[in-house]
Amino acid sequence: MKKTGSTNKNLVSLIQDLKEYAGKENSAFWKRIVKDLEKPSRNRRKVNLNKINENTNDGETVIVPGKILGIGNLDHTVTVVALNFSESASEKLKDKMTIRELFEKNPKIKDARILG
Repeated sequence: MKKTGSTNKNLVSLIQDLKEYAGKENSAFWKRIVKDLEKPSRNRRKVNLNKINENTNDGETVIVPGKILGIGNLDHTVTVVALNFSESASEKLKDKMTIRELFEKNPKIKDARILG
């Protein structure tokens, strides 16, 4: 039988770590992120910077369980967390991190918004 699911070892490891933490801490936030990350890559969220700019306020933390694309600009300070970033989005963003970095830095985060 053919194996389904991601073959990206880093993603599989991240999902496994998040599931373990979410189960242990009963975290609905991380369970939601896991649910989105388990989708096929073609169904994961892709969000442009202009959408982030329209839907956030200054100082917020936004999590996109998918990819950030570089169309548009941010006119306020936002911390952007995503699975990965396009090259143009990486160049435009000052305050960004991956989901793995956020999880390791602050697993009990409560004031972030999931966007997508």
